[in-house]
Amino acid sequence: MTQGENSGVGRLSRREAMGLVGAAGLGVAAALNEQVANAQAPPAGPVAPWTLSSSAPSIPSWNTELKQLAPNVYAYIQAGGLGKPNMSNAALIVGPDSMMAIDTLTAPLLTKAFIAAAKRAGGGKPITHVIDTHHHGDHIAGNQFFVPCEIVSHEYCRDEVAKQAAAVAPGTKFAKREGFAEGTEERKIAVPTTAFNDKLVYNVGNVLVEWMFLGPAHTWGDIVAYLPKEKILFAGDIFFSYITPFGHNAHISKWIEVCDRINKMDVDVIVPGHGPVGNKNELAQMAEYYVFLKSEVKKRYAAGMTPGRAAAEIKMTRWQNWAVPEQLVRNVVRLYAEFSATLVPDVMDDANNNAIAEYNALKKGATAQSRTSLDLA
Repeated sequence: MTQGENSGVGRLSRREAMGLVGAAGLGVAAALNEQVANAQAPPAGPVAPWTLSSSAPSIPSWNTELKQLAPNVYAYIQAGGLGKPNMSNAALIVGPDSMMAIDTLTAPLLTKAFIAAAKRAGGGKPITHVIDTHHHGDHIAGNQFFVPCEIVSHEYCRDEVAKQAAAVAPGTKFAKREGFAEGTEERKIAVPTTAFNDKLVYNVGNVLVEWMFLGPAHTWGDIVAYLPKEKILFAGDIFFSYITPFGHNAHISKWIEVCDRINKMDVDVIVPGHGPVGNKNELAQMAEYYVFLKSEVKKRYAAGMTPGRAAAEIKMTRWQNWAVPEQLVRNVVRLYAEFSATLVPDVMDDANNNAIAEYNALKKGATAQSRTSLDLA
C-alpha cells in the first residue's frame, strides 16, 4: 500500500500520543464512563416516543452484509430499518498484499464479525491501515482490534479520540450483551497515529483513494473517501440513509453546504455512516431534511420561542417515518446555537437537557407509538 500524497500530515510518536491522552479532563471521563462503548449518543436524557405517520413514506429495511461495490472495494452494511437496530457501517479496500479498513464499529463482536468478513473477502491479507471518518465511538471503538496497524484520521478526530482514550479507566470491560460483547473484553481505545488537515491520497493496489476534509458537517473532523475511478464516495456520518441525521456535534448550515459539494462531484455510489448504500438522490433527501428544518426553526427562533417548544411544534412531513426521528430535538438545539452565534463543536449537554425536558413535558399524555432508536451500545 503506497501513499501518493500527504498534505498537511502529522505523524504522532508514541510519547506525543500519550501526552494527548493524559491531557483529557476528568469531566470527559465521568461522562464517557456512563456510555458502554463510547458511542455517539449524547448524554442528554431520552426523548418521548414519536408518532408514525400514515401519510409519510415508509422506509426500507436492510440486512448486514459485506457488499462488493467494485473490484476490491466493499461496504460493510449493518442491519437496520424499522424494528431493527440502526448501527454504524464500515468498509474495506483490498490491495495486493494488504487491506484498508474504514471505521471499526462499536462493540467487540460486531468488529470481529467485520474483520472475519474482511479476511474472507481479502483472502486472509492483513489489515495494515484503518481510517477513522470521525471521532464518535460507534466508528472508533473497535480500533483496538486492528492494532498493530496505522490508524489515520483528521487532526480534530485524533484529538477527540485521545480524550476518549483517557476517559476509560484501566481494566474497564465492555458490558456483556448478546451479539455485542461477551463481557470479558477490555476496553482500550486506540488513538490515530497519523493525522491530516486537508487531503491524503493512498494507492491501494489499483484503487486510488482520496481522503478529503470538506469542512465541518456532522462534526468538526469528518473526512470522506473518494474513489475517482470507481465513482464511489465513503461519506461516514455526513450521510445518514433513511435515518434522521444526528446533529448533536454538527454545524448544520455547513453540513448542508458539504452535501451540495458532494452532489457536484463525479460520484455514482455513496456509502453512508448509517443505513443502506445510496446515491446523490438519497443524500439530497437527507440534506433537504436540514434545509426544511432550518427554515422552520428560524421562524420560531425569530418569534422568541424556546428550542423545546419549537421542536414539539415542528412537523417533519415526509421525513416523519425515518428511524430515530426524535433526534429532531437536538438538531433544533444546534440550529438555535447557530442563530444566536453560540455554536461550539462540543455537544451542548445543558441546552439539550433543557430542550428535551420541555419537549417531553409538552408531549406528555399524547398517544405515541414507540420507535426503534439508533443502537449505540
